[in-house]
Order: sequence, then C-alpha cells, then structure tokens
Amino acid sequence: MRITVPVRCACPTRNQTDVGINYLLSYPVAEGETVSSISALFGEDPERTLEANQLPDPSSTIFFETSLLVPLRNPPSRITVPSPPPPPPPSPSPPNSTPSGSSDRTWIYILAGVLGGVGLILVVCMVIFCMFFSKTKKKTDPIISLESFEACEKPLEKSLEDGSQAFLDSMLSIAQSINLKVYKFKELQVATDNFSTSNHIKGSVYRGVINGDFAAIKKVHGDVSKEIQLLNKVYHSNLIRLSGVCINDGNWYLVYEYAANGTLSDWIFNRDDSGKYLSWKDRIRIALDVATGLNYLHSFTNPPHVHKDLKTSNVLLDGDFRAKITNFAMARSTEGREGEFALTRHIVGTKGYMAPEYLENGLVSTKLDVYAFGVLLLEVITGKEATAFYSDEHNNLSDRLSNVVENGKEGLKHLIEPSMLENYPAELAVVVVQLINSCLKQNPTARPAMDEIVQSFSRILTSSSTWDLSSNMSWSQTSTGSS
Repeated sequence: MRITVPVRCACPTRNQTDVGINYLLSYPVAEGETVSSISALFGEDPERTLEANQLPDPSSTIFFETSLLVPLRNPPSRITVPSPPPPPPPSPSPPNSTPSGSSDRTWIYILAGVLGGVGLILVVCMVIFCMFFSKTKKKTDPIISLESFEACEKPLEKSLEDGSQAFLDSMLSIAQSINLKVYKFKELQVATDNFSTSNHIKGSVYRGVINGDFAAIKKVHGDVSKEIQLLNKVYHSNLIRLSGVCINDGNWYLVYEYAANGTLSDWIFNRDDSGKYLSWKDRIRIALDVATGLNYLHSFTNPPHVHKDLKTSNVLLDGDFRAKITNFAMARSTEGREGEFALTRHIVGTKGYMAPEYLENGLVSTKLDVYAFGVLLLEVITGKEATAFYSDEHNNLSDRLSNVVENGKEGLKHLIEPSMLENYPAELAVVVVQLINSCLKQNPTARPAMDEIVQSFSRILTSSSTWDLSSNMSWSQTSTGSS
C-alpha cells in the first residue's frame, strides 16, 4: 500500500513571533473543512490563520488534499476531532466457519494504528524543526527583507505617537529603503476626517485629502511587504500608484492615488438609476489599458510577475475613465520567462477567474492573467458576472463561446450587453469575441501573450474610434434633416 502524505513546512515570520506565534503547523485539508473549522480544532484565531496563508477573507476557498498553515502559540498536544459513526453490526457467521473476517479486520486496525503513529511522528518532527529554526531566525532583526519580500516588521505595540526615537528611526529606515512617504497616523485621521462614514468608499478603503489632493487610504491587517515592494519598483500609468504608508496599532495604512470613478465592476454590473453607462469605445479603451498594465508586469519587470487576482473589482477608473489595475496582494514572480511555469500547492483566487491549469495542478505563469483577462473582457461586453457563464454541465468557457464565434454577427445578439442596444460595430465585436475565446483556451500554451493582445486591442480601438466618429456624424446629419 502506498500512502502519500502532503507536508508543507514553514516557520513563523518576525511579525508572527512578535505577537506570540511560535509554531506553524502544516495541516492536510480534509473534504468539507474550512479555515474557521480548522482553526477551531486548535483553539486559534481564524484571522491569524488567514494571515499565515495570505488568504483575503474567511470565505476564501481552500481545496481538498492541499495543506493549510495553522499558527500556534503552544505545541499541539491534542486535536479534538468528531468521532466517526459506529460501524454497522457484523452479520452472524455460520457456526462451523473459521473467523477469517475477524482476523482481516484485526490487521486493518493494526495497519491504521501504525499509519496514525507515523503521521503523528511527522507532525511532531515538523514542530520541533520549526521551534529550532524560529529561535535561530530571531537573531537577525531586519526591517524589510527586499530580496525575499518577507515582512519583518518591528513590534507594532508602539504607535507613531509614542515618540520613541528607536521606533521613529525604524520608520525612517523603511521610508528610505522603499522610497515612500511614511505618514503619521494623525495625518491620515485629519485627511479622512477621522475615517468618517462620509469618506468611506468600500471595504476598508477611505477617501482622504492630502496636500490638497484626493487620495485613497486602505487599512490592511497582515503582511503587505510583497505589495509594497512590487508597487515601489513598478511605474506605469495603468497600475495604481502607491504614494505612502503608515503603521498604527498593528495595522498598515496604504496611501494610493485616487481613482475618481471607482471600480470597473460598479459601471458594468450596476443596474440602478445612477446613470452609469460605458459606450463601446469606453469599454475597448479600458480593455486596452488593462492589457497594457498586465503586459508591463509580464514583460517589463524582472523577474516577470503575475497579478493572480485580476477581476473587474480590482480595476479602477480615474476621472478620464482610464483603467488602473489595483490590489497586488496576491501578485508573485513567475520564476521564469514567458511560457515557463512555476508550481504552487497554495490555490487561492476568485471563483470564475482562475485558469484550469492553476485549479487542477497549481501551475503559475503569465497565462493565468491572460485567462482572467478573457473572463474580465467577457464581463465587460456582456454586463454579466463570470459565474453566470458556468454551470455543472459547462465549465469550459471557450466551448460555450464557440457557437457565438461560428455564428458571427447573429451570435452576438444574445451576448452583447442590452444597454448598448445595437450601438456597437458588429464586425469589431466579432473580433473581440474571437479574442476572448483565444484567451479562455483550456491549454495555456494556446492562449496569446499579453503583448499580442495589446497590439490587437490597439487596432480595435483605432477602428472603434473611426466607427464612433462616422456614427456620430450620421446621427448629427439625421437630426439636422429631421428638424
């Protein structure tokens, strides 16, 4: 009998040891378990478990047969698990038969006991290793490790108002190493009117006024060093700009440039009387902006990076409706060039946007973002959320779009968002659907690279502008003639 035991070894970071976390237990996820239920087994805070695994919220999906890191303050001594239901009573055996069935069951119980003992030994060994490694790790005291992107914050019990020279010096060191403005918490309180509800945008994001300019201020609890490090070294008009940071009472506050028109999802999914409407040309320009931002991450950062969480709620629109990609908490290096793959067993993302090779095998490449871009673009032209296109029978979006591609203009009638009526160039819409279809291919190598997508959308936008101009001229002439 061959037994596969998934073991994920990790040790507490500086942040975790500062708050009393001394161990990270690797727990194999069983079917039906959640972050909350696993944390409850050990009597630990689910929020700490979410932070240790870089999961955004308790509703994040964790997958069967993967592993979850559980932060512990003390060594695990006993795990309380539900008792299995009692086995059914054995059927009576014939009087003269030999007790071979009983003997077989005995060997099964012995084998189960041996395997359970081996598993327990593995867990104990991992805990001992983590204890030893965490003790040696405490000898170093970096503020932010720029090479590994690992957060190593100073103890956060002190706030900026404490006046501790050592703490202020450490904050200045952060600012110098990452070239960002370090704000005092009082400055952010003034900027947001003490984080008033009138300045609340969404979630933990608030609008503020700093030096006469609007800014978006996001409160984050947990490790943000990856996002800070990445945004500090990328400069592109289609990627949100991080302008400053603040630490107060154990929380990070990230100060971003302000996007006046909010998220893309607000404009394509809202069906109220807000008057929010995007024309065909608006949608194509936004798609080109998003593709250009992703292409910068894929082709012009070293090493190449993937966003890993592209969706309409992570695309912001500025005052001129130019798109900016935001929320880089899950971004990571591909550890290889275009077409090469990295591997992870930590599957996390947004339902409907995750590529099949990532869900099934944990493969990470720039083609993950290409697939998510195809889903986003499908939402942009249809006005429907991605989950509306999936069903128990149909999980292959490319197959579902094949009929539309084959039927050309006729296939568009039930696909394009009704609010646009027929106010779009049908020939170009067919080209866009074909491009979406290529982005959603099951085989990642069959998907186009982002630089190809940028070139395609540049041509589509040029043609759309020509169509828009001629359409407006025709409408103007018709209005003049009728008057």
